[in-house]
Amino acid sequence: MKTNKAMLVGVLCAACCALCVALYLIEVRGEVDEARAEALARYGGEQIEVCVAKRDLAAGEVVDESSIATKLWVADLLPEGSVTDPSRIVGQRLGSTIYKGEVICARRTETSQTVLNVPEGKAAISVPAQAVQAVGGSVEPGMAVDVYATGPAATTPLVQGALVLASSATAEDTASSSSDWITLAVDPERVQEVVAAAQNLELYFVLPAAATAPPSASEESAAPQESTPNEAQEASSEAPETQSVAPTPPSAPAPPAT
Repeated sequence: MKTNKAMLVGVLCAACCALCVALYLIEVRGEVDEARAEALARYGGEQIEVCVAKRDLAAGEVVDESSIATKLWVADLLPEGSVTDPSRIVGQRLGSTIYKGEVICARRTETSQTVLNVPEGKAAISVPAQAVQAVGGSVEPGMAVDVYATGPAATTPLVQGALVLASSATAEDTASSSSDWITLAVDPERVQEVVAAAQNLELYFVLPAAATAPPSASEESAAPQESTPNEAQEASSEAPETQSVAPTPPSAPAPPAT
């Protein structure tokens, strides 16, 4: 008899717990629907689930399941190419940085197709370069720069006339125009020295003055010719000599006859 009562009490308790859970789920669902309706009323669009980054993801990193999550987002506010299916992004290598909470777009997995044209006999090396160290961020590929290494004790020239192959200031996948790195073409035997200087010192990039072009033939013909002292002396000797005749003073009048 006591066993039946205990079983009956257990069944009633289980039913009460199930009822409480059901009521809680109904309440939570109601809150979700209310929040969804409020968002729709505020932004005027449908909400869909999209993939967002759970942490900062660096360029070149392969996306795994633990680094992304799905979240409701207003469709009208989503960037173009937003990923809604996690299977489309998992296992892909990122072409640019994605920050925590950012919606993941398909174009972020596109890596740059730029190929560096390294001159024969040179080696390409990238070094840090803030805008203030790279002529205000104006250093661009194709320029020749002089590199100086500076430290607490002294500043010394490191590389002269290094060809700039690439720069973060002109890279397509950068969000700003500031220089964070510069890729240079240097002699292979100088690579170790450049790496050591970049790790222990600060590098400054100098744009030398452009060489002055020689004057054209028309400019030379139009320019006034300056005579040398010898030419001036020869010209004076060849000039015809003229004799200066002093004027004759007027004669005095004759005295009157007496």
